[in-house]
Parts: sequence; structure tokens; C-alpha cells
Amino acid sequence: MMFPFTAIVGQEDIKTALILNVIDPGIGGLLVMGEKGTAKSTAVRALADLLPEMPVVRDCRFHCAPDGPFCSGCAARRAGGELPVGALKMRVVELPLGITQDRLLGTLDLEHALARGEKRFEAGLLADAHRNFLYVDEVNLLEDHLIDLLLDSAAMGVNTVEREGISYSHPARFILVGTMNPEEGDLRPQLLDRFGLCVRVVTLHEKAQRIEILRRRAAFDAAPDRFRATWHAEQEGLAQRILAARERLPAVAIPDATLEAIVAVASALKLDGHRPDIVILKAARALAAYRGLPAPGTAEIRAAALLALPHRQKRLPFEALATDRSVLERVLQEALPCA
Repeated sequence: MMFPFTAIVGQEDIKTALILNVIDPGIGGLLVMGEKGTAKSTAVRALADLLPEMPVVRDCRFHCAPDGPFCSGCAARRAGGELPVGALKMRVVELPLGITQDRLLGTLDLEHALARGEKRFEAGLLADAHRNFLYVDEVNLLEDHLIDLLLDSAAMGVNTVEREGISYSHPARFILVGTMNPEEGDLRPQLLDRFGLCVRVVTLHEKAQRIEILRRRAAFDAAPDRFRATWHAEQEGLAQRILAARERLPAVAIPDATLEAIVAVASALKLDGHRPDIVILKAARALAAYRGLPAPGTAEIRAAALLALPHRQKRLPFEALATDRSVLERVLQEALPCA
């Protein structure tokens, strides 16, 4: 029985960042930094549980969407007629730290291909992750080459396995959520930059909030069904709001003023590359869609920047990651004076 997403006390940044990634998975996932026991995994699982079932091609190993993109099996079935449609709940697929490359990507049976002239693909974890959340706890402890493979698949939306001139591809569009404690080691800047958004979660110290956490947890443990029933209306309301935002997203306008404001922020921080600008734009559009606005305003750009830039700010050697937002806050105040 899953704890309701809307019943989680505080931690608004992580909840907002997760919702924005569901509205537009092209944002590029989320990196969550902070201590254990701060509702990180609970928030991810609860959001997946909140969302309604998604349409899938029935009996497809990769649970392809009925309108594509398709794996090779669904593409062949589609050529022979209409695809049967079913439904599945979005879920959270966990990636263990000790995973091997073959278990992550999948493997090709070369002997079968040579003997019978047929491709036989043994699917890996990325097949399970397609159209789901892929959750990596302590991502900073994962081997760098595996993180590279993960981020490449997340960016391309496809997983390709090659062996001895034989290749197999399948769609691999997932929302990557990584967690880390900066005290246990950093990620390389090149890898940090590949995560769309970044949130730092901290233990709540305000007395009333801590009491409310205990009260809700005790009520949930005593009677999960009854507790979920009391939050049903809020859960349904949020689910419908997210679905409406996904439908509204393509219609959200991008005025020149929005582009100029985003570039002003990125330029003032002297950020490398253009990914920061793109992520701010996507997050601001998703937030505007979520709020029912026709275009992102100053408030949406500011909120998006606070999620998209902390892990991309240039730091001195050994300087703490995303612990001091004073520079970012000052730049935002100067670039977006009406915020």
C-alpha cells in the first residue's frame, strides 16, 4: 500500500521537480541531494502510484505506446494490422549499484543468430524502465561508464546493443531520478550537467511539520485504506491537473521576452554550453502548463532556474555543491527584477 503523494509534508521542490518531469520527460530527469529519510524514494513511488494507467501495446515486452515509438516486434505486428491495446500503471524501476553492463542494456545471443539467422535479444533493465521512472539510489557511487550509458539512453530515448556486427534497438524513454549524498563523493561536472533538474532535500526541523509527519505516518500505518480514502480527492485532483498540463503543453507559447530572460540568467552565470538554457525553457513551459498559463512568466522562469541551475554553477575545488544559492539568487534578482 503506497503512501499518498499529496499527503507528503513539505519537500515542495522535489514534488514540483518530479511533476515537471512527468509533464515533459524531455526535461531530462532529476538529481536529488540530501540525507536519507527525507521522503526521496517515497515521493517518486507515490507519484507513480498517483498517475492513471497508461495505454500500451498488449503483450509487448517493452510496453510500447500504441502511437509509437515501436520496438522491432511491434513495428512488424503493426505492418500486419492494428495493434492490440492494453493498459499498465507507471512504476518505479530500481537500478542496483552492482549492476553489470549486460544486465543494464541487455544482451544478444550471438550463437542463436549465427545458427538460425534470427536475432534473439535478452532484455535488460532499460527495457523495464521504458515509460517508467528509473530510480538510482546513491548514483554518485555508480561506475562512471554505467552513468554515461544511462544518461545517453535517457537523452536519445533508445537503447542499442551491438555485438559482432549484430545490433538490436528498442525504445528506452524513462524519467531518470538519481539520489546522492554529496558527503560521500561528487559526480563529474560533465555528468552533473546531464541531469535536467537538481533539488537539495533537508530534514524538516520546524516543530509543527515534524509533528504532522508523525501524525500522518501513524494514521497510515494504523489504517492504510482509510488514510488513502481521506486523501482520494486531493490525489484525483492532482492526477487530473498533471494530465491536463501534459495535454496543454504543446500550446504553451514561447515569447521572445521569455527567451531573452533565460539567456540573461545563463549568461550572467557564465554557464558552459546551451543545455542550461534549454532545460530552463522546458521546465518553465511545463510549469506554465501546470499552472494553466498561456506562456511562462517571470515567476515560472525564476522557479525553473532554481531547479535547473544549482548543480551547473561553477565551483571552486572542494566547494560544496548546491549549498549556497546566494549567487544564483542575486543573479535572478538582477536578471528578473520583477520576480
